[in-house]
Amino acid sequence: MIIDHRSYTLYPLKLGKWLALYEQYALPVQLEHLGNLIGFFQTEIGPLNQVIHLWGFEDLADRQRRRAAMAQDPAWQEFLRRNEELGALMTQEDKIIVPVSFSPIR
Repeated sequence: MIIDHRSYTLYPLKLGKWLALYEQYALPVQLEHLGNLIGFFQTEIGPLNQVIHLWGFEDLADRQRRRAAMAQDPAWQEFLRRNEELGALMTQEDKIIVPVSFSPIR
């Protein structure tokens, strides 16, 4: 298993609007195409206005195939259009992480 660890930093006062947009438009499409949502979080202490989400995949090829299918979905394109209109995203970071032998998630 690999885990796609995504972190987004949003502009101040945009987090609530972005989460509502994400939940309504992006989450259903991602659940359909990506499948294995491990967790979705927002920061409480430390760098504020951040969301972190973790998606599990069998391997990089599985991730690439699923993300390519999602990119073609008109519902995903609609989310991207609305996301751009909202203008909430300041930065994003994507990491691929792998569990160690004693990790409870494997």
